[in-house]
This record gives sequence, C-alpha cells and structure tokens, in this order.
Amino acid sequence: MKKLVFRIPATALLAAGLIAICVTPVAWLAPGLQALYVLPLGYAYWVVRNRTTVTEDELVARGVFGTTTLKWSEVKSIRLVQKGWLRAVREDASEVTLPAVRFMHLPALSLVSGGRVPDPTVKEEVVEEEVVPEEVAEEVVESEK
Repeated sequence: MKKLVFRIPATALLAAGLIAICVTPVAWLAPGLQALYVLPLGYAYWVVRNRTTVTEDELVARGVFGTTTLKWSEVKSIRLVQKGWLRAVREDASEVTLPAVRFMHLPALSLVSGGRVPDPTVKEEVVEEEVVPEEVAEEVVESEK
C-alpha cells in the first residue's frame, strides 16, 4: 500500500529553540514570567503535530486540536490557496485544510492517490489517428499475405 506523509520540516524546531533562548532573559526578571516558555513549547508542538497522511484509500489531516479522516470518495476536489496549504473540498462544499501540503506536492499527491488528483505538470497529448487511404491499406494487407 502506498503511503505518503507531508510534514513541516524538522528544522523548524530550531526556531523553537531560538525563541526559548530569546525568552530566557525576560522570563527570569520577575516571578511568573517563566510562563513565557509556553510560547516555544507550543510552537514546537505545532511543528511536530501538523501533518497530512495520504494513502490510496484516504486522506488524514492532523492539526493541533484534532484529526480529520476523509475517504477519497468524500473528496470533491482539491482547492489551491494562495500562499497557504491545500484544502480538500468535500461533497457538501466544506473544506478540510491539508497541513504541510503545497502546490509543489501535487505530482506526489497524484501518484499516491492513484490519479484521483490530477497532476498539473503532465501535459495531455492529443493522439491523432492517421488517415490511411484505402488503396494503401489494401496494398499493405496484400503484401502481408
């Protein structure tokens, strides 16, 4: 079974460490300011938790506060969002955000979904049938005998 997981890159956790370092001088100025350490911890949790798992059968979108599972039969289309993550549009027109999935991931999404999501990078070629005159076709058939 094909499975693909889209995640926020782990290097984003470096930002959480940097935020913790920057908060430290302020956090120890007065009692109770240590609560500022919640900011880098919350950001790190957000980075680790947000992901989209795609299989041949379903999409699973995990956010900070919950998980949404969609069968491919429930997905009407995929909506592209300017400067944001893609969204799966359900049959009832409601949308589910697909964390960490961007436009550049559409070819991989198309491959794993079995073609349910069209790949915009592939050009559809129009195959034209050759029209062969009857006289030439008869000559080819006779020469094969």
